[in-house]
Amino acid sequence: MSASFLRAARQPSPARLPASVRPSSTLSMIALGLLALSAQAQAQETPNKLGQVQVTATRSKLDLSQVLADVTVLTRADIERQGFGNLVDLLGRQSCVELVRNGNPGTNTSLFLRGANTQHTLLLVDGVRMDTQSGSGGAAWEAIPLAQIERVEIVRGAASSVYGSDAVAGVIQVFTRKGKRTPTVEIGAGVGSLGLVKGDLSVSGAAGALDYALSLAQEVADGFNIRKVTNDPAYSPDIDGWRTHSVNARLGYQLDAGQRLELVNTYSSLDSDYDASAKPKVGVRDRNLHDTHASRALWSAQWNADWQTEASIGDSRERYETLSNNASTYLTETQVRQYTLGGTVKLPVGQLNAVLERREDKLINSGLLPATGGQVKRHQNAVAASYLYSNSSIDAQLHLRHDQDSAFGGINTGTVAAGWRFLPGLRAWASAGTAFRAPTLYQSFSEYGPKPGVAALNPERGRNTELGLNWSQGDSELGLTVYNNRIRELISWDSSFAANCVSTYGGCYGNLAKVRLQGVSLQGETMVAGLRLQGSVDFQNPRDLTTDKLLGRRAKKHASLRLEKTLNQWSGGLQIQAHGSRFDDNANTKPLGGYSLVNLDLSYRVNSQVRLQANIDNAFNKDYETAKGYAQAPRTFFIGVRFTPTL
Repeated sequence: MSASFLRAARQPSPARLPASVRPSSTLSMIALGLLALSAQAQAQETPNKLGQVQVTATRSKLDLSQVLADVTVLTRADIERQGFGNLVDLLGRQSCVELVRNGNPGTNTSLFLRGANTQHTLLLVDGVRMDTQSGSGGAAWEAIPLAQIERVEIVRGAASSVYGSDAVAGVIQVFTRKGKRTPTVEIGAGVGSLGLVKGDLSVSGAAGALDYALSLAQEVADGFNIRKVTNDPAYSPDIDGWRTHSVNARLGYQLDAGQRLELVNTYSSLDSDYDASAKPKVGVRDRNLHDTHASRALWSAQWNADWQTEASIGDSRERYETLSNNASTYLTETQVRQYTLGGTVKLPVGQLNAVLERREDKLINSGLLPATGGQVKRHQNAVAASYLYSNSSIDAQLHLRHDQDSAFGGINTGTVAAGWRFLPGLRAWASAGTAFRAPTLYQSFSEYGPKPGVAALNPERGRNTELGLNWSQGDSELGLTVYNNRIRELISWDSSFAANCVSTYGGCYGNLAKVRLQGVSLQGETMVAGLRLQGSVDFQNPRDLTTDKLLGRRAKKHASLRLEKTLNQWSGGLQIQAHGSRFDDNANTKPLGGYSLVNLDLSYRVNSQVRLQANIDNAFNKDYETAKGYAQAPRTFFIGVRFTPTL
């Protein structure tokens, strides 16, 4: 199962939390708090919240109350509360999500959704697929800054029948900031501990049928020592910082009332220090450079009240390079291009969605076989259809998809789901679906891949079932989800495949492992005397079926509780995160202790144009690791201001 560790994370720390907020007691406290939410919610008589629309689960607009999956929607307000870190820090506070990081926010980061490997969660940026084809693949989570993000949608559960490869554990879609018809300028700036300085500027508006939005952001931090060496008095610790800048541009043109053209381009550049060895050499500076680029051209047309189409071309590029004292030590580049034609038709009963799609992958990597010339390509063609039905008490969905890959041939996936509102505010739902993840180009064409005459690697395949129960009344919600996801033919690097490749290192990639991801997730929120409570508790059992061992770096229990209060111009929040003990390895021989974190945020609305913000993350200065030997950030402070002048 070494493939699961090719993108992971670690850290040191600063002080023990009081016993009252250690992981075991914290998890119990959060669980009791969530159970209390339902009792408190019974007394709420506030009006029902306006229905939110979610598009990721079905690739079409759907009211959240009709989505047959475990979903979360994060708004710009949620994003602006995050003072320290990037996208993955925001996601790490959500239900069913764990993050593992090799040091500071700019270092290699893995995201485990429901205990699945990082490459089993699909990341979309404005509908553009983000992926790396080196190693075991997956999105470069650390390379996505927060400043450009308007909204995030999280869909948990198998979704390959909608999106094809990669969506084995779920889909996370990032929507970048959009323009407003009224000319608007927004400026943000802030400073914090670890030498953090950041700022952003956004401009948007419209002129006739043309609308535009432009955002710029930059962040610089001195950082902290991410490798803590305690057994060598002569060791001289270094400070590992990061620098990032990003640009997002959107241009739209309304051809007529029903037709729109849109161009979106997002670019981010990350330069981060890291330590390439367990005992960094004095005077040697290790850095990773990570450039991420996503662009999309879209034509959407509403032909009549019942028929809508979209045609788009999306392109994403990932460039990752490591340097030691400015000398390049590794370079890889991935390009993923996608052509999509989709349509939605409202039927007398229900709705029909259809998609035609082509995906083209390209990898440039010095570790590919010499015969490739250091560059390889492949493509997938796909056709998909979905039927959605909803009435006052019943929701039903059927998703079918066929992908034809130039390397391993065809693969079919499907999902069936149904929901029933059997009492006011109470709904039960169930779904079953299949999924797959195609081998990366590196796994297939490096010296560790199958040599000529040996059968190609098979795609990893998943089979997921889940049951959900949701209760909602006024401002209160409570949701329970039980899931079982089996993934077979996981691609692993193993010595038993040595005869299948040309590697001289005693091992190769092959379809070997089987895992089972089982779990229960409880989420809830309510209002009590003007205080908003939000929380989640996750119990999971991510296990390798061939060894009956827990998957490395994944806790069996983790939870989050947030309390939030608004009083006149003031708004404040307290969040507790708790993670149980884990193992650093799949053999379960290297234990990692559990940890709890307390984060605080406070904002003050000076007037309609100016808002002040302050954050304290890891308030008790907890010393913890998500991967053995790598420190996580100590207590950090942040103070910022956001200014929207009147034009």
